Amino acid sequence: MTAPTLARRRAAGPARSALLALAALALAACVRDRTAVDDTIVVYNAGSLARPLRAALDTFAQRHHVRVEQENAGSLETARKLTELHKIPDLIALADYEVFPQLLIPEQVQWYVAFARNRMTIAYTPRSRFADEITAANWWQVLRRPGVQVGRADPNLDPNGYRTLLAMQLAERYYRVPGLADSLLAAAPPRNVRPKEADLVGVLQAGELDYIWSYESLAQAAGLRYVNLPDSVDLGSPADSAFYAQASVRVVGRTPRDTVTFRGQPIVYAFSIPKHAPHPAVAERFAAFLLSPEGRRVLRAARLDALDPPVLVGTGAPRAVATAAHAR
Repeated sequence: MTAPTLARRRAAGPARSALLALAALALAACVRDRTAVDDTIVVYNAGSLARPLRAALDTFAQRHHVRVEQENAGSLETARKLTELHKIPDLIALADYEVFPQLLIPEQVQWYVAFARNRMTIAYTPRSRFADEITAANWWQVLRRPGVQVGRADPNLDPNGYRTLLAMQLAERYYRVPGLADSLLAAAPPRNVRPKEADLVGVLQAGELDYIWSYESLAQAAGLRYVNLPDSVDLGSPADSAFYAQASVRVVGRTPRDTVTFRGQPIVYAFSIPKHAPHPAVAERFAAFLLSPEGRRVLRAARLDALDPPVLVGTGAPRAVATAAHAR
């Protein structure tokens, strides 16, 4: 072996070592990146679920070292992120379980779990006009007084919006006042409509609105005053299901070109894991946590009335989810 050849080989030795070291570092980085991706959970949820789900996600993330991505929107708008925009989360949680069969089954999901309930209410602040006069007996009269500003959610984006219309119809039947639904609707004109019910809270607190059609859980969490509506109107009583079913509304469906009908029924929230969830294993663990006794305690601490027991509907749910749903 000549001296120049030996010199070249000796020089190549450190170079190969350096390349191997760089390759090892790159491989380790890839492993870390993959781990980071696998330890992410993407959640799309109804606006009224923003606070309670965030509380549950924070507890879960701290325990399992998971990175959280949460998007809040009206439930119909949330569903259309999947059907129209083809954006797929790990878990989707909606304010109306009926949105799943109406818009998402079977293409996007196969099953869902009903996990919480709520009721409609009229929320206000001490600065609201006639705040010292409104009661559970006269709310429908106060809302129609001249100068009173009433807000509501968009029925084509948010179940709270179409539930507001259902509650107006039910109030007309309950109080037996012809034309009451139309006059309540006129008292909440288009300029006072927001994309989702959660958006109304800030407008109310800013004094731009006097009253909003709200959920009890959101009014409680925001520290608002609110009026309890009659059981026959608030969509919160299973015993009044037959009365609720007399009301119905049509809203925009899967696309802007079609419509779907929603009938009055008790308010029940539900969630599912889409078929093509990017991080299904993490989603399954979080879903099981939500359904656990600890998960229900976290939701209730955030003012959401978690169902006990939850109700699993459909087929193909992961074993961890089915086990948690059926546990007693």
